[in-house]
Amino acid sequence: AKVFVTRELTPNVMHRLATAPEIKELRVNREDRVLSRQELLDGLRWCDAAITQLTDTIDDEVLSVNPNLKIVANFAVGFNNIDAVAATKRRIPCSNTPGVLTETTADLTFALVLSVARRIVESDQYLRAGKYKSWAPQLLLGQDVHSKTIGIVGFGRIGYAVAQRGRGFNMKILYSDIDDKPYAAELQAKRVDLETLLRE
Repeated sequence: AKVFVTRELTPNVMHRLATAPEIKELRVNREDRVLSRQELLDGLRWCDAAITQLTDTIDDEVLSVNPNLKIVANFAVGFNNIDAVAATKRRIPCSNTPGVLTETTADLTFALVLSVARRIVESDQYLRAGKYKSWAPQLLLGQDVHSKTIGIVGFGRIGYAVAQRGRGFNMKILYSDIDDKPYAAELQAKRVDLETLLRE
């Protein structure tokens, strides 16, 4: 098979693609940029399988350039960049990578919560600027995160994962969503309206 990768992936993935016996030819955009429309059309015209990114618009025109295209594998959680109706009409299967970023996004969210509360970025800048001379009781004094209230807007997969981390910090968990989530009870999370969430 001839495989077209619209943007270079991690080294381990690229190695697996390069050594896969099923892949006879591999064409990769090795530049750290989104392909132009023409480059995308040329690549899809050439290949049997395409590994695309969320920044690639895979619409009816792109899908129409190659009647032998076997699959579009989207390296993204979503697939808003793919015209699923056009792909279905042309009988081209499309895949994505759902769920792979839930825990990672929750980790990053909690890292940001900790960073703001504990003034980590500000402290780092203060130290690097050479301003630190000695410890002082109120120098860059942050706030505790444990036992505080965390408000989560949207209590889907990522909101739930953030709440799990908050539970580990013994936080009171409030969430705002269009409906009650049955799984909220296991984290003792309480649904409130957005106004209440922002106030508390």
